[in-house]
This record gives sequence, C-alpha cells and structure tokens, in this order.
Amino acid sequence: MKIIARPFAGIMVLEPKCFSDNRGFFLESFELERYRAIGVIENFVQDNHSRSLKNVLRGLHFTRIKPQAQIVTVIRGRVFDVVVDVRQASSTFGKWFGTELGDAGPRQIYMAPGFAHGFCVLSDYADLHYKVSERYDPTDDAGLFWNDPGVGIEWPVDAPVVSDRDNAHPRIGSIAPV
Repeated sequence: MKIIARPFAGIMVLEPKCFSDNRGFFLESFELERYRAIGVIENFVQDNHSRSLKNVLRGLHFTRIKPQAQIVTVIRGRVFDVVVDVRQASSTFGKWFGTELGDAGPRQIYMAPGFAHGFCVLSDYADLHYKVSERYDPTDDAGLFWNDPGVGIEWPVDAPVVSDRDNAHPRIGSIAPV
C-alpha cells in the first residue's frame, strides 16, 4: 500500500496495491496488519454503503461524543471527497482537504476521529463504502455547514443537490467541541 498524501495529522490518502489485467482488477480493500503498519490503529466495527446521484453533495458529517475514524472507498463512480478538522484543540482546526476518489484508480481516504466528512458526486452516480470505528448513534449526529465561508471549501459543482438537514448545520465558529 502506498500513502499518496498526508495533508495534516490524522488524514491519509491511500492507494492499496491493485492487481490489474485485461479482465479487470483485484485489491484487498482492508487488511488489519497492513493498516496497523501505517498507523491506522482503530478497531473498525461497522461498514456502510451509500449511493448518490450526480451533483449530490452530502456532508459535512461527524460525531461528537464518540468520534469515528473512517476509511472511505469509492466502489463505483467519482467524487470530490472533503474532510474538515473539527478538533478544536488542533492546530489545523477548521482547515479542509479535498481529493478526487473514483473507481478507475482505487484510492481511499483515512480520517482519524475528529474530522467532518462530505463529498459531492462528479459522475452519474457514485457508490461509497465507509469503514467506521463506532456504531451509528443518531443521538450523536453532528454536522458542519457544507458551504461555510469560514472554512472556504472549493466545491467543484455549481448547483449541488443538498438535503435540508445539511443546509441547516452550524458554521465552524459555533460547533460544539469534539
């Protein structure tokens, strides 16, 4: 496995070893010891799958009481994937990082606990797989406004399709501590 980028502490863009030929490809999307060797120490307890249509923007989501680590992989399609540091004691609090993920070149993004996550779909649709370190608890759901000028994310879509819930999230200056 190759680490493509480490934009700041707690974030890694990963490229698992992929075996390709004229039939397609094969890769191990997760192997415990390989991830431990690069510093991913969390125990992952749940896998999630989402499908979204072109121009859908989901996020920015996080959990406060039991912050989750995540490994996100795009199974089908292309997305612009974004993480925002919401750890208030961090020197990179409020900073964001974005990267394109897609099925053509299997890459993943790893987020340590304490990051908000979101993405917008660039292809006709996209299927995402999330490996998470905490079970979903609807009482622990939190979010950050996806277009907060205090964060300044440069989304690559002009008119994203956003849920009412995601449009109602607070700005970076008023989120509860993580």
